[in-house]
Amino acid sequence: MFDTARSVLKRDPAAKSLLEVILLYPGYHAVLYHRVAHAFYRAHLFFLARMVSQLSRFLTGIEIHPGAKIGKRLFIDHGMGVVIGETAIIGDDCLIYHHVTLGGVNLQPVKRHPTLGNQVMVGAGATILGNVTIGDGARIGANAFVLHDVEPGRTVVGHR
Repeated sequence: MFDTARSVLKRDPAAKSLLEVILLYPGYHAVLYHRVAHAFYRAHLFFLARMVSQLSRFLTGIEIHPGAKIGKRLFIDHGMGVVIGETAIIGDDCLIYHHVTLGGVNLQPVKRHPTLGNQVMVGAGATILGNVTIGDGARIGANAFVLHDVEPGRTVVGHR
């Protein structure tokens, strides 16, 4: 997890030291808690997984379902209000700002949340709903509302 902390330090000009990131960044803490919750989830210890997830939500203001699959070096910056659903998949080196929702649009037990490729940036307040794929290197603008796939390298703003 020090790899993630070093990545945050490198990408956030406000971060002054690795110790600051490790001790004081709620987005970093949320990812750490998620790693524990996800391990419980994969072991079919669903109650423990949800308990760790809810503790994380209480402490960080970031809600990540323990079933979500998160790649390496996710940076959740100013993460208050972030919601990541159960079947969401997030690639490596992604950046998510505050009040982002990666949500579902149906109640069936299928893949119902977004997939983010590698190096995707999701701006503050963006909502991405359903089993859509956001391609590698795509950028989702602040307050965008996305219901369809986004091609790699594309920038999306507004409603898509």
